[in-house]
Amino acid sequence: MTDDLQTPDTNATNSGAAVPGAVADAVDGNWVDRFSPAAMRPYLRLSRADRPVGFWTLVIPSFWGLFAAAAATGWRTFDIWIVVAVILGSFLMRGAGCSWNDITDREIDALVERTKSRPLPSGQVTVKQAMIWMGVQVLLSFLILLTFNSTAILLGVLSIFLVALYPFGKRFTWWPQFILGLNLNWGTLLAWAAHTGDLSLAPIFLYFGGIAWTIFYDTIYAHQDIEDDTLIGVKSTARLFGDQTPAWLRLFVMVTVLMMTVGILLALGPTGNPLALAFGLIGAWGMGLHMAWLAATVELEDPHSCLSNFRALTQTGMILVGGLVLALLAI
Repeated sequence: MTDDLQTPDTNATNSGAAVPGAVADAVDGNWVDRFSPAAMRPYLRLSRADRPVGFWTLVIPSFWGLFAAAAATGWRTFDIWIVVAVILGSFLMRGAGCSWNDITDREIDALVERTKSRPLPSGQVTVKQAMIWMGVQVLLSFLILLTFNSTAILLGVLSIFLVALYPFGKRFTWWPQFILGLNLNWGTLLAWAAHTGDLSLAPIFLYFGGIAWTIFYDTIYAHQDIEDDTLIGVKSTARLFGDQTPAWLRLFVMVTVLMMTVGILLALGPTGNPLALAFGLIGAWGMGLHMAWLAATVELEDPHSCLSNFRALTQTGMILVGGLVLALLAI
């Protein structure tokens, strides 16, 4: 199962063969191993900066919230800053969440071939250093958060509790992917509130759709680690669903499309602009079709197939972003 806030973006297990301290599942030729100062590499690796797809799992839901809100109420100059803040904040909070995850999971990571090269189990950083690095990232994220309105600030503060909870989820529930979804899609609510100053049912339904989407792609990813997870005793939806995973994936496709459709109807229906509403719905249904295709083509017994389908989550989520941007332009 994925284990950062989380989702590593693997490309080759030997990507770091010629780079001292490189993490085994880092992207081949990633910028951290190639260009960053040597002293910073262990900390950037701790933040998963060498595995960027997890960054998109935070940015994309935030874009849903922002562009849906903007399409519903109109684009504002401050929204330019929200876009920038979402990108910076996602990078920092993803890094902080990954640091916390690795601190809590360092003993487990040391037992798994794929994760034992990470900075903490490999000894590149100490627990104290990791805690300080995590604190720096949280502080910078908080400073960005303070530029928003009070509702968005409150939502940002509340998200810390979800981030703190996540690493322990796989120890007490078979549904850690649900807890991961609560975390990764929180930006939908926060970005909507940053634009509008409040919340409504529309972003809440988009949030629920994002949670179903996260369970979908993270279950696929978790099938890569199902043997290690069984050996260690780590729980996941992949282990829970077992041979019934294809049916569950289809269910989460339907739930995602349903929740996104309701959210878009609530957000864009009151605008009275049928073209904007059509673009939003096309984005939601296009996202669902892409998910259905992934569910039909993934070979769950093949780690390479799981990885390939998992990595496609960026394309899936951006289909809805594209629909919402077109809806905004149609207003």
